[in-house]
Order: sequence, then C-alpha cells, then structure tokens
Amino acid sequence: MVLGVITMMFFLIRLAPGDPALLLVGPTASQEQIAAQRRVLGLDRPLPQQYATWLGQFVQGDWGTSIATGRSVMAMISEAWPATVRLVGLSLVLSYLLGILVGATQASLGGRVDTTLSVVSVTLFALPGYWLGLMLVMVFTYWARVLPAFGAAGFDADYLTGWSRVADRLRHLALPLATLTLIGIGGTARYVRGAMLDVRGAPHVAIARAKGLSPVQVTVKHVLRNALIPVVTLLGLSLPALFSGAVFIEAIFAWPGVGRIMVEAVGARDYPVVMAATAVSAMLVVAGNLVAEALTAWVDPRIRTAANAGAG
Repeated sequence: MVLGVITMMFFLIRLAPGDPALLLVGPTASQEQIAAQRRVLGLDRPLPQQYATWLGQFVQGDWGTSIATGRSVMAMISEAWPATVRLVGLSLVLSYLLGILVGATQASLGGRVDTTLSVVSVTLFALPGYWLGLMLVMVFTYWARVLPAFGAAGFDADYLTGWSRVADRLRHLALPLATLTLIGIGGTARYVRGAMLDVRGAPHVAIARAKGLSPVQVTVKHVLRNALIPVVTLLGLSLPALFSGAVFIEAIFAWPGVGRIMVEAVGARDYPVVMAATAVSAMLVVAGNLVAEALTAWVDPRIRTAANAGAG
C-alpha cells in the first residue's frame, strides 16, 4: 500500500503544472539558466530513472534536501510528524468516545432524542472540515476572542513554565482538535446507532432479557459490546480520512505538522518534501490499520479462536 501511494504521488506531482527550477531561478531567468538548474536538481532525466533513483535513496534513509529551504527533508519531517500524530491521535480518541456515547444514547432512548441527535450528527458529518475550521476561528477568535487561531504555541511560550505553558498549548490545540473531532463524532455516532439497533434484535439479547438482567446490563454487556466489533473495523478505515482532513486543518490553523509542510511543499513544487510527507502519512495509516485489526481480535473472541485454530 505504501509503495503504491508513493509511486502514484511521484508521477502525479511531476505531471502537475509548475517547475521548481523556474521557481528557484526566477521568472526573468533565461532558458539556459533554467536548464542548468534542472540538471542540478536531476529533473532533466527520464521519469522512470528519477523514480528509481529516489526510491533507492529513500529506502536507505536518504530523503534528500528540500528544494525550497535547503534543509534536510528527514529533519523537517522528524520535527513535524509528532504534531500531526498528537492532533490526529487525540481527535481519534475523542471522536470515538463521544461518538459511541452519542450513538448509544440514540439507540437506547429513541424518540425525539434520537431524532435531534441524528440531525446534529448528520450535519456534522456532512460539513467540510475547512469550512468548519474557519467558522470556529470566526466565532472563538474574532468574535469571542477567547482562543488563538494559529500555531501550536504563543510567541512567549519559551518564557512560560508549569501550568501556564500547558494552558498555552491547550488553548492553541483547542480549535484544530475541535474541528477534526466534531466531524468524526457525526460519522461514529451514526455507525454505532445502526450497529446497536441491529444487535438489539439478536437472539442472545432476548435470552439476556429473559434471564432477568437489567436494561443497563443488557445494553452494555450484550448490545454495545457486540456493536463495537464493526465500529473497531471502522477505526482503521477512518484513519485515511483523518490524515487527509488534517492536511487542510493544519494549513488553516498553521499547525506545525506534516500536513502543513505538505501544503507548502506542493505550492513550492518541493518534490522531496512532498514525497517524504506522503510516505510518512501512508505508513501511519498502515500502522493504524494494523492496530485496528489487533483491537478487533481483542473485542471479538471469535476472531482469536479462528486465528488460533488456523495456526494449529
């Protein structure tokens, strides 16, 4: 999967309009100067040869040098990926916890509560992330003036200590995290609600009620537990959407993550940075899918039994 993603990105970014050599030498440069700069960057060779060279260097840990900044791409990504993982990871945890709570409430109570929460969750799920982010900036930054809109820390962050430093980081994290989380809650809630309604009519739930278990015990132990199995599978499928959404969110809020670097690199036709950021994002998505598979086996004992039987 990672190889397929980076191969497609390699050829697509080079087929896109724009020439990094022209951006470096300026619009008044002669054709000879542009051609010389292309030779320096290795862009005068055939695309298959460029790809083979780049891939060989990449797997050896040589991610190249940024065309726009002259910095090591490895150093740039190393500085940026923790911020992306922190933002996406927290958003994933909050959106699933709150989404499960909202979906379980809908399935359990029904009626007007279900209708109202359904309208809210569908609306959140349908909202474009960049639009929601801009609306949150308008409300909480420009109107209420309670939360900052840009960056991961204030200008005076280096002089802050203790709880003041923590509070500053949390205030800068609030809006980008809220944007990703609100969208994630809508999809998770709808999925949990549907899964719980399907499980509620299963024979084992009727048996549990016949045994005299309380409604809370039936809901938690027999309905919600079984409904979480497809939801855990959804976890792996939602990671690509989260990372792709984080690209625009990081650009809007100037969040110092891989997504922001990628957006700036695309604008500058900075091929090495775009390729490295794409590869890192793809690897994080694959790692997330593996975690989701492990969680699925943990939630559903039948999967562990089948795996052990196959191994035996």
